[in-house]
Amino acid sequence: MEKEYNLTIIFPVLNEKKNLEILIPQFSDELSKCVDNFEILVVDDNSNDGTHLLIDKLQSNNNHLSYFLRTKSKSLPMSIYEGSQIAKYQNVGWLDADGSMHIEALKKMINRHKDDKSTVIIGSRFADNGGYKGMSTPENRNPIKILLNLRHSNDTIIGMVLSNIFNKLLLKFFKTNVRDLTSGFIITRKDYLTKQIFENSIYGEYFIFLISKLKKEKINIIEIGYVCETRLFGESKTAPNFRVLFIRGVAYIKAAIKSRKELNEN
Repeated sequence: MEKEYNLTIIFPVLNEKKNLEILIPQFSDELSKCVDNFEILVVDDNSNDGTHLLIDKLQSNNNHLSYFLRTKSKSLPMSIYEGSQIAKYQNVGWLDADGSMHIEALKKMINRHKDDKSTVIIGSRFADNGGYKGMSTPENRNPIKILLNLRHSNDTIIGMVLSNIFNKLLLKFFKTNVRDLTSGFIITRKDYLTKQIFENSIYGEYFIFLISKLKKEKINIIEIGYVCETRLFGESKTAPNFRVLFIRGVAYIKAAIKSRKELNEN
């Protein structure tokens, strides 16, 4: 008899109420069709947009929805880690709560994870069949078409372009077969996660430290390509402006250099 497949999905959020209003019902409906038991865990980094009121409302008719309010200093990495530690199930995944990571992509990742729950599955913009909306096919990669496709987007074009550049730089510094080192879209096991990975990170560089740890422990990693959508509502937390993106990009590169050094020493 086949064993049950149970999963906790973590949404680390900061002022994403309008997006959660769409995503939670959508993800609940689709997850009910592809897993035996699931939990959607919203880890709120002390939002001031009424996120907690929305969760109270949705919980009245959704027994799969959990909520955890952080009141410590704001931190995406620690939101993910603390969420993983209180997750109901051993299999945990997380993704951005902005609509950029589509439920259909998550379902493909889940189906692959069911085959081998010891494997880590990464949603990748840079693997086969991956990309950005409006940039995912060769004919759409010229500058004019990118501008046309993104003209109604709340994402910054410079943010998307620089994310690509930083990822290519990271691959130079941190030799690995994982192509999307800034993904933040993953299904793994909670016992693969340690506080050290997350507490020393400013923003998304925790992902590089996690990949490094998995490689050291010889844990299999599989990337599944997905097309990153533009955010539904609100402003990007990753790249609100060039200065913030540059600072975070430097932190990513430092993490890659440190991780490469540690791997070479083992």
